[in-house]
Amino acid sequence: MTLEIGLTLGIIFMALVLFATEKLRVDLIALIVLLLVSVTGLVDKEQVFDGFANPAVITIWAVYIVSGGLFKTGVADALGSLILRLSGASEMRLIAVIMLICGIMSAFMNNVGAVAVLMPAVIGISEKTKIPVSKLLIPLAFSSLLGGKMTLIGTPANILAQGILVSRGLPSFGFFEITPMGSIVLLTGIAYMVLIGRHLLPVRETASDPQVLNRMRAYISEVQVGPQSLLIGKNLYESNLGAEYDLNVLSVHRNGDLISRLHRDFVIEESDHLILEGQVHNLSAAQADLNLVIEPGHDIRLADLDTKDSYIFEATLSPRSTIVGRTLKETKFRDRFGFTALAIWRHGDVITERLRDVKLNFGDALLLQGHPGRVAALNDGNEFLVLQHVDIGTRHRTAKAPLAAGIMLLVIAMAIFTNLGIATAMVIGSVLMVLTGCLSMDDAYKSIDWRTVFLVGGMLALGTAMENSGTAQYLANLLLGSVGDYGPYALLAGIYLLSALITQPMSNAAAIVLMVPIAVDTALGIDANILTFTMAVVIGAATSFITPVGHKANVLVFGPGGYKFFDYTRVGVLLTVFLFIVSMIFLPLLWPFFP
Repeated sequence: MTLEIGLTLGIIFMALVLFATEKLRVDLIALIVLLLVSVTGLVDKEQVFDGFANPAVITIWAVYIVSGGLFKTGVADALGSLILRLSGASEMRLIAVIMLICGIMSAFMNNVGAVAVLMPAVIGISEKTKIPVSKLLIPLAFSSLLGGKMTLIGTPANILAQGILVSRGLPSFGFFEITPMGSIVLLTGIAYMVLIGRHLLPVRETASDPQVLNRMRAYISEVQVGPQSLLIGKNLYESNLGAEYDLNVLSVHRNGDLISRLHRDFVIEESDHLILEGQVHNLSAAQADLNLVIEPGHDIRLADLDTKDSYIFEATLSPRSTIVGRTLKETKFRDRFGFTALAIWRHGDVITERLRDVKLNFGDALLLQGHPGRVAALNDGNEFLVLQHVDIGTRHRTAKAPLAAGIMLLVIAMAIFTNLGIATAMVIGSVLMVLTGCLSMDDAYKSIDWRTVFLVGGMLALGTAMENSGTAQYLANLLLGSVGDYGPYALLAGIYLLSALITQPMSNAAAIVLMVPIAVDTALGIDANILTFTMAVVIGAATSFITPVGHKANVLVFGPGGYKFFDYTRVGVLLTVFLFIVSMIFLPLLWPFFP
């Protein structure tokens, strides 16, 4: 082993540890890797930033913009509404329809976006059919990962694998060349979930379930501001009801009117009736210190506050939320969004104390209360995804929907029938989305998952280091030496299983960067079809089913589904095994080892 190979393996090991521990953001890890391969001389300074100009990276951000246009104009929602018409009250049929529609959507738009679009509709169907939402959201998330294998633009991993092949001057895939295998993968997943997986899915409670609301430790009561109260003339911020007593003012009754649009400058007046949410001992302390009057017989339930002027609903952080890791207090949540947080649902537990100081995690479900007129605006922003259906007419430029769909078809046609290449075709599509008003330029920027762009751009430098140092060839030789005598099937199985294993603690895009060079060198070592081995990596790296942190789509449904960590493991292990078996059968049939 040379010094360069040792350095490269050390950087790979460090990256794996950082990805697994999740102490740092994935995009920051990728930039650290990029700097390390540069300062160690594994990659020339002229090459180290080439990843950001790679056609794969260009294609990825362009795909996000085109997906954003499909979302903003309601094309994706229109596909999602098919679930309501095609599915009945049957759990089997509902799971099959959800997975089929989400899988098809994920073939042409980013898979996390497909889950985000369909999740409110699925939750609404759960309420109507009385089928627990925890029986539906894992199938939804898994189908987005499975469906993304049906076209080259289905996931960043597909685009990245194609880009690596092209950059090395090797044969690559056509736009729909992977569709037959992707369809087999999706149908296998649907069959498994309908016949086996649904029996392994848990029945979990969620934050908005009536039985959970009834068990909430928070105490809801109506208090009157008496003539001697210290709150008279103070605004909500000055009252310190939240900062000192951990009490939320949900609404105010004044002269027979209910005021639910509250903000920090709202001034409290004598004889106001405040609807407060908080612990009993905190309420008692505020009563004594501030001269509040708790009238006997005026205790109310949380459900009583869900009226036409005061709406209680559930929301989760959107995939591109900027408030992950920040508290409600730091984000000035109430003033900024106009809603009060009643509880946070995390890992199956309800958090009701000191909500303002809880750092929000991606996957948290928040129970919110406020004026219904602001719900659509909250959902149309970039921070939250409302988990109830919001009228499409208030959210999307629906008149542009046919135009957005036409642009998507044009992009596909250009990618297939011209020599422009996928990157150029996707950039043309993203520009047309803006020029035609399907989304604004600001919306286009917001549509891009910049963490993925920096992750891929940074990790591509590691791929270059693996090639320059001979690390990919070294690891391929190790694989050939250990199982090569057992034939191409054993090597293909080894590549697949290694890809599936390595993608669990890290992004599948990062797994692609590590594994595709090894797969290519392994195939070249036995003069086999490199497409067969590359596709094994692509499918294996998509098997992020065993933990919720394996993929953002899994994390997105974590809180709203009320799941525990090992719910994914119980359902996902067998699915991973079945996909391995199916892949070993069909990959050599579609791409023969020795054509």
